[in-house]
Amino acid sequence: MKAQSMEPAARPERGARKHRYDMNKLHRKLRRKVGQAISDYAMIDEGDRVLVCLSGGKDSYTMLDILLNLQSSAPVAFEIVAVNLDQKQPGYPGDVLPNYLDELDVPYHILEEDTYSIVKALTPEGKTTCPVCSRLRRGILYNFAAKIGATKIALGHHLDDVVETLFLNMFHGARLKAMPPKLKSDDGRNMVIRPLYYCRERDVARWAEHRNYPIIPCNLCGSQENLQRQVIKGMLSRWDVEQPGRVENIARSLSAVVPSHLGDRGLYDFVGLGVDAERESLQLLDLTPSGVNAMPPR
Repeated sequence: MKAQSMEPAARPERGARKHRYDMNKLHRKLRRKVGQAISDYAMIDEGDRVLVCLSGGKDSYTMLDILLNLQSSAPVAFEIVAVNLDQKQPGYPGDVLPNYLDELDVPYHILEEDTYSIVKALTPEGKTTCPVCSRLRRGILYNFAAKIGATKIALGHHLDDVVETLFLNMFHGARLKAMPPKLKSDDGRNMVIRPLYYCRERDVARWAEHRNYPIIPCNLCGSQENLQRQVIKGMLSRWDVEQPGRVENIARSLSAVVPSHLGDRGLYDFVGLGVDAERESLQLLDLTPSGVNAMPPR
C-alpha cells in the first residue's frame, strides 16, 4: 500500500526529469549545429559586432538565445546587438521586445519605420507582400548596420527555409538557387550570416516552446493563405514522415555541387570540353561467357 501511495507523486517527477533531459539534449544539439555552421563558413571573427535581427518570431528568438550562450565560450570575442524593426503594423505590441531584452540585459535598438503602409500600397490585391516587405526591411537594416559599425548581420533562417527556397526557385523561377550561409550585400557594405543554417525548424520550434518566448505574430504575411512557401513546407513535412532524412540530404547536397554534371555553361566549359587523345586506352576485362572461361586461374 505504501508503494502505491507514492506512485502518483513519482510519475510527475519522472516526467519532469525526462523533460529536462530532453531539453538539455536539444539545447546541446542546437548549440552544436550553430557552432558548426559558424565554424564551417567563418561567420564570426575576432572583434565582430553582430547585429542580430529580432522579429519576435521563434527563429530569431532561438538564434539570439544560442548566440548569447556561445558568446561566453567562443574562441573569439564578439559583440551582440539586437535590433528589431517596428513596421507599424496595426495592433503591434511595441512593448513586448523591449521588456524581453531589458530582462536579458542585451544591448538593443528598436527601429520605427512605417513600412506596413508602403507594402500595402505597393502590393496588388491577392499578391504576397513578401517581395516588397523584404526589400524595405533589408534596406533599413543594412543602413542601420553601417551606422552603428556592425560587421555582421545575423538572420534567423534555418535549414527548412534554405530547402524551401531552393524548391521555390526551381519550381517558380527555373533557377538552382537557395539561401547561402554567408552573403555579401550588393552594395558591398554588409556581410549577412545565417547561424541556424544547419538547424531543423522542428528543433527550433521545440526549443521556442520550452523557453516560452513572447512570440509576436506577423499580421502582414503570416496570415496570407496563398503563399507558395506553405505548399513547399507541406511537401517537406510529408517527406519527414515518409522518407526521414530526405530533407537533410537535400540540404547537404547544396555543399556537394558537381558543376560538370549540371548544365550551366557559366560554371563549366562544356563548349571547350574535349577528349585526351594522348592517353592510353584502358585495358577492359572480357566478361562475356567465352572471355570468362578463357581467363587463367589464380
